[in-house]
Amino acid sequence: VYLTQDLGTAEARWEDYHMDRSVYTVANEQDYHFKALRLTLKKLGMPYWEGIYHLSYGMVDLPTGKMKSREGTTVDADDLYERMISIARDNSEKLGKLEGMDEADKEKLYRMLGLGALKYFLLRVNAKKRILFDPLASIEFQGDTGPFIQYTYARIRSVLRKWKERNGTWSEYHGSVGEAERELLIHIKRYADVINEAAGTFDPSQVANYVFTLAKSYNKFYHEAPMLQLDDEGLKSFRIRLSEKTAGVIRSAMELLGIEVPERM
Repeated sequence: VYLTQDLGTAEARWEDYHMDRSVYTVANEQDYHFKALRLTLKKLGMPYWEGIYHLSYGMVDLPTGKMKSREGTTVDADDLYERMISIARDNSEKLGKLEGMDEADKEKLYRMLGLGALKYFLLRVNAKKRILFDPLASIEFQGDTGPFIQYTYARIRSVLRKWKERNGTWSEYHGSVGEAERELLIHIKRYADVINEAAGTFDPSQVANYVFTLAKSYNKFYHEAPMLQLDDEGLKSFRIRLSEKTAGVIRSAMELLGIEVPERM
């Protein structure tokens, strides 16, 4: 019954859209089903059979075991969202860095962090691999996590705000750059190629891994290259511009992953 339904659905999509490619995002437990679908459409002489693509992904396990609907261990998405938001709230309150932020903005931030942690943890691994999702590990502010990248973005926005508050003005810079700056520039230049490769291979993990590496590179630059306290206005302007560009790329990459970034954390 499933196969006959998909045969009819594929034909209806073709009639409606005449698409070049139709991507089915379904777990790898259905690999045989979609192989059979393509071959059946080919046998029937349908012109769109080659455009049928199964984006097969590995299953997601929790520390408590595999999620199976037949065994009653299915995790409700809304419950998982709420749990992630609750963890984000607890972690943020323990850090105590949100003084002066009103409750509505705090709740918005908790949701941003919780859902960002969940999405990033799932997307940072190639879809074909089976993964173990640990809610607590996913929301740490250090390491390969969404909140680490979100925090890096918020850090840059803080630097830019302070620079503007001090009536910052742009100055030309014609000097040399250090290793941390050069590394950051190289990462930024790679962004377009990463997007093209990820799109061509249906692999958002490439974008996730890229933006994590970029965030790490910026934090290295942040600690090694002073900005606001510099007397050299040209060099200060260059480093502020570099920070601004990095923030733009981080925001863009996270948007591609469906993750929001906060102005303040």
